[in-house]
Amino acid sequence: MSNTAALPSSNWLDTPVEWRVAPGYTGYEDAVSFMESHVEAMRAGDAGELVWLVEHPPLYTAGTSAKEKDLLQPSRFPVFKASRGGQYTYHGPGQRVIYPMLDLNRRKRDVRAYVQDLERWIIHALDAFNVRGEIRDGRVGVWVDRTYPGGVTREDKIAAIGVRVRRWITYHGISLNVEPDLSHFLGITPCGIDQNGLGVTSLVDLGLPVTLDEADAALKASFEKTFGPVK
Repeated sequence: MSNTAALPSSNWLDTPVEWRVAPGYTGYEDAVSFMESHVEAMRAGDAGELVWLVEHPPLYTAGTSAKEKDLLQPSRFPVFKASRGGQYTYHGPGQRVIYPMLDLNRRKRDVRAYVQDLERWIIHALDAFNVRGEIRDGRVGVWVDRTYPGGVTREDKIAAIGVRVRRWITYHGISLNVEPDLSHFLGITPCGIDQNGLGVTSLVDLGLPVTLDEADAALKASFEKTFGPVK
């Protein structure tokens, strides 16, 4: 696939999207409450588009397709039901969680195309660290091929995607593994994927000492390539 995406041509997209990074840890319920309030304000014309970057304390979330059997260690961390699509996922320190609140009424009313744009965005950001992010049919998110010559095929997910769209305004979003404790994923079957040769990774796990600040800078630069300017 190409790592480039054509931007919409409407003049209104020259209006920058607000970019906000939350300090410290943000509780999951607080994050959901904020997103729902902001989406309603956008719908009413009282707020603009926003990309909100947070870091959560350790927790698991169950998307609308989550299966009970995929919660392997229910007492390990708090578990929250999420209104986003997808199955179980982990959030925690060292993981950048990205909540884009964008108006598809004014961009393009196509949820599948939006998810593909999110994937392209992450792929652009990983390019900054010379990491080749890839997508796979039937597996939402961004993957890294860890197969070495003559070795057993292995692919690890570096970014998970789960979105919700309300009246064509988006929320929830992406979790990018920068430097989380990967053992925390053992309490769930991440995104319901348990096939041999598939796992999770992070930038640090790939041998890249990337900080959250450095990841944020790459995300901000790559956002403009797919969605338009930020402020």
